[in-house]
Amino acid sequence: MGSFTCTISVLLFLGLVQFAVSGHDYKQALSKSILFFEAQRSGHLPPNQRVSWRSHSGLNDGKSSGVDLVGGYYDAGDNVKFGLPMAFTVTTMCWSIIEYGGQLESNGELGNAIDAVKWGTDYFIKAHPEPNVLYGEVGDGKSDHYCWQRPEEMTTDRRAYRIDRNNPGSDLAGETAAAMAAASIVFLRSDPSYSAELLRHAHELFEFADKYRGKYDSSITVAQKYYGSVSGYNDELLWAAAWLYQATNDKYYLDYLGKNGDSMGGTGWSMREFGWDVKYAGVQTLVAKILMQGKAGEHTGVFGRYQEKAEQFMCSMLGKSTKNIQKTPGGLIFRQRWNNMQFVTSASFLAAVYSDYISSSKRNLRCSQGNMSPSQLLDFSKSQVDYILGDNPRGTSYMVGYGHNYPRQVHHRGSSIVSFKVDQKFVTCRGGYAKWYSRKASDPNVLTGALVGGPDAYDNFADNRDNYEQTEPTTYNNAPLLGVLARLISGPAGFDQLLPGVSPTPSPVIIKPAPAPKRKPTTPPAASSPSYITISQKMTSSWMNEGKVYHRYSTKLTNRSTKTLKNLKISITKLYGPIWGVTKTGNSYGFPSWMQSLPAGKSMEFVYIHSASPANVLVQNYSLE
Repeated sequence: MGSFTCTISVLLFLGLVQFAVSGHDYKQALSKSILFFEAQRSGHLPPNQRVSWRSHSGLNDGKSSGVDLVGGYYDAGDNVKFGLPMAFTVTTMCWSIIEYGGQLESNGELGNAIDAVKWGTDYFIKAHPEPNVLYGEVGDGKSDHYCWQRPEEMTTDRRAYRIDRNNPGSDLAGETAAAMAAASIVFLRSDPSYSAELLRHAHELFEFADKYRGKYDSSITVAQKYYGSVSGYNDELLWAAAWLYQATNDKYYLDYLGKNGDSMGGTGWSMREFGWDVKYAGVQTLVAKILMQGKAGEHTGVFGRYQEKAEQFMCSMLGKSTKNIQKTPGGLIFRQRWNNMQFVTSASFLAAVYSDYISSSKRNLRCSQGNMSPSQLLDFSKSQVDYILGDNPRGTSYMVGYGHNYPRQVHHRGSSIVSFKVDQKFVTCRGGYAKWYSRKASDPNVLTGALVGGPDAYDNFADNRDNYEQTEPTTYNNAPLLGVLARLISGPAGFDQLLPGVSPTPSPVIIKPAPAPKRKPTTPPAASSPSYITISQKMTSSWMNEGKVYHRYSTKLTNRSTKTLKNLKISITKLYGPIWGVTKTGNSYGFPSWMQSLPAGKSMEFVYIHSASPANVLVQNYSLE
């Protein structure tokens, strides 16, 4: 019996090692994939810019419209700033950080990932100067594509295009609201004031998107040929509501998802893709998470229908549904010829997070052709990433700079033309095509980490600069890959992803036990009036990590008075871990950044995690008005 146990242990150990190494350096791929975003930066580049062949660009963006639109990202191999894919890029980058921030941090990339998010959100703040105004594009695809120039010296039209109440764009405003809400979670601990600013923009953008409805490409018509909104805007409204609920726990957004799920397609569409245009699979996955966290309340039935569609998407990837996602002979998800890789990375990310969701809730994936385990879903995600990194019939890595056999003639203006820092001789609009675009040689600048469009339906790929369908990279190819790579570095062990979605800070804040506040005997603390405020605590989950048992505690504070509670100060002692849902000021805690008061009869909730018994929570001070 002892020999048999030993053999099993060895086999399990070998399986873990095989998963972890698998012939690929996921950590290196992660570092490179984040580096790509620095090559796509527009605006004044910072002193710590690591992609040294790039320089400042687009420094007058927005000037002709009387607004500062300097910054943001170029979406792909051109020099246009398209708002819809840029916002989706930031949202999915944030989701990667929220789910796998700990893994990013342990591999030294959390700070770089957060910097990449902030480069986008700083731009969105500028692009949203008024509640019902959002600038959604700088530059014009037609004139830009006519020229082949470095971004540092482009001569093309840099006109700015916007949506407003008379020219609505619910999809664009909704996606940008989602990005801002998701980013507010990312910055909640490291920069609470910035987090609050992002959340304010998210609230305003969602209200704008919902109140003034319309497709953005009907208002910004120059975007139609490049990023047309085929799916409409209902998916973005649900997507934004889901992220605002994640960021605030505000029941308004939970109700929005519950009341509009059927009419807006959230429970009706069974998807085969997830990307910058079609968000339904992402919405369904997020709502399924809310359901599995036990937060659905009266919307449990509707949320169950969301989850059914989420699971149909997962099953279709595994080939276990009545309608399965197409794959190449080599096993890669195939959706379309032009930049197919965007659908591979986004689907792989959803598969990875959903595998952890169902693992956390101790259940399997229910498919029409049988149940599948969480590990089978994660294995599928891994197979897609391994294909990208070189495990494919061609032996090609589709990430530039990773491995030995990767694309050398990328369809990208900046990388294909000698660096402005090396040769400042002006490259003319058409001259760039003659000298650099048609050049049959490797790019002078390696676009490290860029994920190109990828192979066709038969695993074929041609490394030619003019083959834009296959050799052009995009930011939204890379964004979901951050999370997948961070997840795969950690191996097959499951993570409890049903905890509150707050990522760690680049330099973790360790909360030490606060000393009990000194009280004057003649002035008892407000907590001595239980008839006005009650506090209840309960343990909601426990798990083991590296031999230590951790507990998640939920604390509910209820205003039992007939007046509005303001100026709240709470003392929390014997707290040895992270806390969410309150704001720390000195040795006291108060309302979270999105709250200023607590109405009569209402409750607020905050949570914390540590490996000890419940912390001591006392109300120090408050006012009733």
